[in-house]
Amino acid sequence: MIWLTWRQFRGQAVVALVALGALAIFLVILGLQLRNVYDANVGCAGCSVESGAQLLKDKYFSVLLLTGFLIILIPAVIGAFWGAPLVARELEAGTHRLVWNQSITRTRWLAVKLSFVTLAALAFTGALSLLFTWAASPYDRALNDRFDPLFFPTRNLAPLGYAVFAVVAGITIGLLTKRTVIAMAVTLAAFTAMQILMPTVIRPHLQGPITENVQFTAVAAHGIWTNPAGQVSVEGYDVPGAWMLTNEAKLVDSTGAQPSKAVTEVCFTGDFAKDKACLEALNLHSVLTYQPADRYWTFQWLEFGIYLLLALLLAGYAFWRIPRGLS
Repeated sequence: MIWLTWRQFRGQAVVALVALGALAIFLVILGLQLRNVYDANVGCAGCSVESGAQLLKDKYFSVLLLTGFLIILIPAVIGAFWGAPLVARELEAGTHRLVWNQSITRTRWLAVKLSFVTLAALAFTGALSLLFTWAASPYDRALNDRFDPLFFPTRNLAPLGYAVFAVVAGITIGLLTKRTVIAMAVTLAAFTAMQILMPTVIRPHLQGPITENVQFTAVAAHGIWTNPAGQVSVEGYDVPGAWMLTNEAKLVDSTGAQPSKAVTEVCFTGDFAKDKACLEALNLHSVLTYQPADRYWTFQWLEFGIYLLLALLLAGYAFWRIPRGLS
């Protein structure tokens, strides 16, 4: 059964190995370039860390963003093109009956296929994630923003969870639909839905965020603005390495109440220096809400665990279903 599964899968395996080799070369070159720029502009004696970090961002942000998008896309492709057709194609063609008539149980048939392709997906995605994490590490060290929602899912453990989920979802959906093309489309839709839900709905609440009051200073006054309801907020606050859950921080006075526009508008005279000092004298505080940098690995493990749990639930359903719903 293992040999049969390998023969059916070897075409995809060869394509994957070629793609992995090409991507590995690209990532090694990218990683070496980033290290050279980092050493020359950030890590050297007398270098300005801030200006060096900005140089790295200007030169490599787009490249890393696009490469990260590819890292996330790969599990989706694996789920759709490896997982979904693996069972659906045989059910659609009826070739599964030949195997079952040779003293191979349905459960064993599914177990071998699911295990084989899931391990292959883990190996492929794990290698890419390891290489990309290594390549991007000088950038992450300089910018200190690996908790950023754009970068978090592209490094370390998260892509492995996506790959396991995508493969098992594809196999289970194929088992249910018995149609290859439909299974591929539904798998892509399910993966996309999870990629939207995770950063917007699930991840921010995996742990309660930190809420902190920070003294409002004249330096922060350039980001102050008033919404149509008259509430005053400040944009531009940042906690190093943290995931800021809001783009703006609301202002509160010493009693914890949010000042109205009438309270703050007296400071807007047009003289920027005087306006900043006036705002600072009001003894206002900004309320920041964020996930701190030291929770990065906790969130990586939690997200990996969620996708792994979903994969186990789907696999359990598939093993329950196969003796009952197929002939």
